Amino acid sequence: MALDTLRANKLRSGLTILGIVIGVMTVITISSVINGLNSNVENLVQSLGSNVLFVFRFPVFGSRPTTEMLTRKQLTYDDAMAMGELPHVVAVSPVLQYVDNNSPGRVGTTAIKANGHSMQSTKLEGDTPAVKDVNGLNLAEGRFFTDMDQERAANVTVLGSDTADELFPGIDPLGGEVEAGGMLFTVVGVLEKQKQAFGGGKNPEDNKAIFPITTYHKLHPESLDYWITLKYDDPKNRPLVEDELTELLRRRRKVLNEAQDNFAIFGTDSLTRLWNQVTGGLFLLLFALSSVALLVGGVGVMNIMLVSVTERTREIGVRKAIGATKRTILTQFTLEAMTLCAVGGVAGVIVGSIVSLFLKLLLPTILSSLWIGTAFACSCAIGLIFGIYPAWKAANLNPIEALRYE
Repeated sequence: MALDTLRANKLRSGLTILGIVIGVMTVITISSVINGLNSNVENLVQSLGSNVLFVFRFPVFGSRPTTEMLTRKQLTYDDAMAMGELPHVVAVSPVLQYVDNNSPGRVGTTAIKANGHSMQSTKLEGDTPAVKDVNGLNLAEGRFFTDMDQERAANVTVLGSDTADELFPGIDPLGGEVEAGGMLFTVVGVLEKQKQAFGGGKNPEDNKAIFPITTYHKLHPESLDYWITLKYDDPKNRPLVEDELTELLRRRRKVLNEAQDNFAIFGTDSLTRLWNQVTGGLFLLLFALSSVALLVGGVGVMNIMLVSVTERTREIGVRKAIGATKRTILTQFTLEAMTLCAVGGVAGVIVGSIVSLFLKLLLPTILSSLWIGTAFACSCAIGLIFGIYPAWKAANLNPIEALRYE
């Protein structure tokens, strides 16, 4: 009976379940994007390593720095070298990056040039050779600069993948010269493409030029705000390493016993926590959007079922006259409402899956069987909730008055 009703009023049924289709499609699409992004962020954090810590003069993830934080004394190269002497620390990399406070995003926008080509918005970084081991950087070709290069402040550089491709199209970049800040540097290596969390588009981390830190000082002697990354021997030793770092930095920075730390130590889990806060907001958005659409669909279903009860009043009277019970009528109309919503749920799953596949061209998406099942179950539940009243009304019609209805 339910399918007969659907077939008899195809256009009306289609318009009725439109809200259900949109609600389910929204759930499938947003959940697949969030799952894809979560997977990428998890892979990115794993690639950074679970035994890596970051040290800076204030926390950079999840909170806005206060005026006091911004005026703190900067970390130094000697601080980093002292950290490297701690018992569980394997490698330390102090990093300097050129920051242009007058440019959007506050990253260096000075073009790097070579071979008649230029690359805009290239990050200029000063690092030690240890950065390769600490950050797990892999080279596509060439070599990384050495301790000897750093000692003599050699004019050498390692380029990011996109930077090398742009400056040396179709040419081997090794041994080539690039110009940055009015100085010439010899390319000794090219990095492999870096992982990124958010899929489509170019990764800013592939547009960089890395110099020995002493060489970088010749480019930007004013840049002294060190970001220190360190790798320790075993993830289980993290509390011990953090305690040793805290004691070392408080002593070196002359922090009074009763005063709070004037530096921040954090790990890759800070990225995960920050991302979870972001996705928590996205899930609330998902719930709000899908709830509105499903509510609209549910109201539409109730409306069309009330109309159906009115149109079929005489049919209900005949069925009751030949022995149909209230329970039979109630079950029939409830099943019709649930079938209507189930069809909408199936259509929403199909459309949402197709949209997710198309979005994969721009964003990482992963379809989740859990969310597909949840969305479909919600559509059926909408049919049950909003179909009960019309079904109850049909079941309680007086058979004599129903038979007289014209």
